[in-house]
Amino acid sequence: MSQDIFVLIEHLRGQVADISYIMLAAARTLASSSGGQVAAVLLGKDAQKLAGNLAADKVLYADSPALTEFTSEAYQLTLAKLIEEQSPRAVLFGHTTIGADVAGWLSGKLSLPLVSSCVNFTSDGKFLSQTCGGKIMAEGDLPSPTILVTMIPGGYKSEQGQAAQASAIESFTPPALDNLRVALKKYIEPEAGDVDISKSPFLIAVGRGIQNKDNLDLPNELAAAINGTVCASRPVVDQGWLPTSRLVGKSGKRVKPKIYLALGISGAPEHVEGINESDVIVAVNTDANAPIFNVAKYGTTLDLLDLVPQLTEKVKQAKGG
Repeated sequence: MSQDIFVLIEHLRGQVADISYIMLAAARTLASSSGGQVAAVLLGKDAQKLAGNLAADKVLYADSPALTEFTSEAYQLTLAKLIEEQSPRAVLFGHTTIGADVAGWLSGKLSLPLVSSCVNFTSDGKFLSQTCGGKIMAEGDLPSPTILVTMIPGGYKSEQGQAAQASAIESFTPPALDNLRVALKKYIEPEAGDVDISKSPFLIAVGRGIQNKDNLDLPNELAAAINGTVCASRPVVDQGWLPTSRLVGKSGKRVKPKIYLALGISGAPEHVEGINESDVIVAVNTDANAPIFNVAKYGTTLDLLDLVPQLTEKVKQAKGG
């Protein structure tokens, strides 16, 4: 059995996903306790250029037309072969639609234990994982010999997983990937939204705590006062109160504003994944145990319906002065 830590690199249309860099940073902590190396596992077709800034000791690269875009079966078969041949200490996946799909199948196929929603690792190799929507944190030892882990953002910054120089690339041969049951037909771009929330330096985000559509006047007035933009978590968009172009999180936009004001948002992992790169997160939630406070720099349990009008008035007074 190897003591190396493998990281599956997620990429889409020539861009490496931020979660991949976060996992590389996590892998470095884990490798320091296992005594092994960090190996970035890159699957694709003529995709070697994506290895340019991966902070890994080596890049294991499989090249095949069947791996040009992600399809479950192609990734599953390729990774199963690699894991069986090299028996790494751990394999890290993003807690994403891709990672959860592949890790779950591999766990069943290879009879390997799986730790889900991991936030970080300790220097002695323990894991810290979220459960119950982030309200409970579980800590434990990683089972051996090989463990599969899905990672969520929050414990590491993406820049920690980036390097100035490219790592050495070691090619490996994938299994036969003929007659796959699912193939990608085409990639459909979402329709352009009314605003690009990923470019706004000040975001006022609303969640279930806004209660009803009429109350959106409050964050809209605050946004106008500070030249910010209103965005939302999944429940608000699902109600149709704001368009999908305003959605923040795993199924929406990842944002990096100077200030992210979260109003009535609980802080589920799917939402936190989209905001962990914010400079400052301010949380307003009447539930003192809401997971959003775990990632916020500042927070209050005041009712947003009482706080926001007063905050808007203070901003207007300050600008008027």
